[in-house]
Amino acid sequence: MSRTLEILKQVYKPLRVTLKGKTTILETTSGKFLVKDKNDKDLKRVFNYLKSRNFDNFPKLVDDNRVDLNVYEYIDDVDMPKEQKGLDMVDVISLLHSKTTYYKTVSEDKYKEIYENILNNITYLTNYYNKLFTKIDEEIYMSPSSYLLIRNSAKIMASLDFAKEQLDKWYEQAKTKNKQRVALIHNKLSTDHFIRGDKGYLISWENAKIDTPVLDLVTFYKNEYFNIDFETILEKYLQKSPLQEDEKQLFFILISLIPEVKMGDNEFLNCKNVRVALDYLYISENLIRPYYTVKEEEK
Repeated sequence: MSRTLEILKQVYKPLRVTLKGKTTILETTSGKFLVKDKNDKDLKRVFNYLKSRNFDNFPKLVDDNRVDLNVYEYIDDVDMPKEQKGLDMVDVISLLHSKTTYYKTVSEDKYKEIYENILNNITYLTNYYNKLFTKIDEEIYMSPSSYLLIRNSAKIMASLDFAKEQLDKWYEQAKTKNKQRVALIHNKLSTDHFIRGDKGYLISWENAKIDTPVLDLVTFYKNEYFNIDFETILEKYLQKSPLQEDEKQLFFILISLIPEVKMGDNEFLNCKNVRVALDYLYISENLIRPYYTVKEEEK
């Protein structure tokens, strides 16, 4: 990287060079540029596709001719609360999905693959927590983290049962479909990858791919559930880019899965890990419950 960067310095003749995380900012007489490591993703192709769909909420790629580095226009970020940033960001996400949506023909095997992958995850988590609870039951003196887990064991197992039940229902409906709605998804959504300049920009497109928009929402939720009110975020997204019923159901199934709690020798960290997992469980339940309450009332 350093050799190519030295070449770029000769080309752009910066007045100032600033390191910011894994990026380098070049301040020149013709403007500011951001230099970032290249990966295997052909970002020029991704950006050209997005522009063809009338979506330009990404930094301009100024120079992609280097072997190991890309040069982008630098966008000054407006400082704002995370809640406001999340609301601005969802406008861009919904626009991305709606502008790039299309339907592709799929066989039942595609939905079966999704079903089996999620089912394997549910089975793993169920076995993991059952073994953990059995081990805790054998403790003579229960540690604070163990006590916190046992107190919530019924809630944890109920959430996994819920996920399994809803997954079965989802598969029964999804396997009859021969088309799947897909879009170009960012696949790395968090407020850290959003900049508010003259408009909203998504950055860090290295993981972008064509897939269900549900995956973007799941990633966004898991990265930001504790920082922003996702109920408002989801409501705004659904107004601008509605999910189909099976997509909404899949989203709720995926976010309902409690993370695996890692237990070690440090009791302070154990308590912290348990608390984080339980916070995720309860926050997710509060987001999901109103949807299923409405469904039950409709019945």
